[in-house]
Formats: sequence, C-alpha cells, structure tokens
Amino acid sequence: MKPAQFDYLRAGSIEEVVSHLETYGDRARIMAGGQTLMPMLNFRLVEPELIIDITGIAPLAHIRMSGPWVEIGAAVTQSSLLDWSDLSREVPLVAAALPWVGHFQTRNRGTVCGSIAHADPSSELPLVLAVLGGAIDLASKRGTRTLKVSEFQLGMLTTARAPDELITSVRFPRAKKGEGYVFREVARRHGDFAIVSLAGMAVAGQVVLGVGGVAGSPTVRAFGTLKDAALDDALNAFAWEMGGHDDVHATARYRRDLVRMLGKQVIEEARACLS
Repeated sequence: MKPAQFDYLRAGSIEEVVSHLETYGDRARIMAGGQTLMPMLNFRLVEPELIIDITGIAPLAHIRMSGPWVEIGAAVTQSSLLDWSDLSREVPLVAAALPWVGHFQTRNRGTVCGSIAHADPSSELPLVLAVLGGAIDLASKRGTRTLKVSEFQLGMLTTARAPDELITSVRFPRAKKGEGYVFREVARRHGDFAIVSLAGMAVAGQVVLGVGGVAGSPTVRAFGTLKDAALDDALNAFAWEMGGHDDVHATARYRRDLVRMLGKQVIEEARACLS
C-alpha cells in the first residue's frame, strides 16, 4: 500500500513547528527518523493532513550535560548517541541497550526521542528511561513543560503528549559512583523488537528491575535486598502481575518464564557490579 495524500513541511524552527501543531493538532504528525511513521503511513494506520519534518532544526540536534541530566534533542539519531564518546561513562545503561535497538541502518535514521514518543512496549529506550527515572521536555504555543517518565508513559503506544505539543528533548539521569547497570534482551533475531527485555539498576544494595515486552508499557519494580527463595517468589509475583499475552512470537507463559529466569540473572549481575 501507499500513503494517503498529505502536505509536507520541512520546518526551520521550533516556533514554526508548534505554530502548525496549534493549527492542525492531531491531524499533523512529526517526522524525525521516520522509521515508525513511514510504515504506518504506508499501511494507512495513520492518515495525517500534514507531515512536519524536524530534522533540519539545529537546536534539536544536541547532546549535552545539563546539571544531573544528559539531555538528548529530538533530532538526535540513535547512532549519533551511540557514537558519543561520553555515553558509557554518563549513561551506561543506555550504552548497553542501544546496540539492541534495530540495526545499524535503522539507527542511522531513527531518533532517540522518536522511540520515546512512539512508546512501543517492546522498545528498549522507553524501558531504559523508565528504569532510570528520566524526563521528557515538551513545547507548544502555550509554553513548555517537563514530565517525569512515570507521568509520560501511559500505556501501549500512548503518552501524555498533547496533540499541539512537540517533544523537544529527553533527559537521562547521569550515572553516579557506586551504581551498577545491566541490560538483557530476548528477540527472534538481534535487532528485532524484544520478546522480553530487562534492565537493572543497583545502588547501595537496592535493585530496580524494569521489564519490557510483557505489559502495555515498561514495568519497573524495586527488589531491595531480596535473595534466594524470597527473590524467586517476588519475581514470580511480578511476572504474573504484568499479565503478558500470546502472539506469533511467544506465549504469555514463555514471557513470564523469561522474567523469572533472566530477571534473577539481571538482579544478581547488577549487584555484582557494586562489589
């Protein structure tokens, strides 16, 4: 199939984008990398009247430290962030997850903020953002606001972004001394969407585990200092609480088994990073 007819705007400024979003609202779509948008257009899952291309807006192409945050602009590609020399030191969990995001070719076009905006429950970057407790910056003609990831991610493919808002950047907390990070993923092929992905963060004995690909959005749980049978029981309860689903890739039962098995491995490895 081919897309329905639409108008195309290559925007030159954030002000131009938000002005058109105020006019068109949900009849417009933002395009940065287009790795998700283009298939949706071709299958006519979305039929916008206007596509706003933000790739030429220089202020959206930044990677910078901003106090306790690493701030990633909406035009920054996944490959550009992966190539950033300070990534492993400043946001090691992102450095561990990014090689699992798509393939070399798609990372050259796909953007970090685009992945966050799409909110696919099997996508790696929304999971990492949830585990780290990141934030999202939005702009509209009404002004700007910053949402915590827990406020932004509402469910499968659903966020708190209003139709007249542009995601201008996403913020990942900078790593601190004495923290440990682990990322694991199971997929049919490397680069495919995850059947189950897990991200762990340990600090002072406390472990936070996040799971993607099971519930409608990344699910995060703190496991404290639980060990052995107590940890097994907590992971089993966590797996059942998320529910899961059957699809062509895996059953809900298989997904729960992965949460139990890999979840324990991720927690133990994250704790080992602190020793």
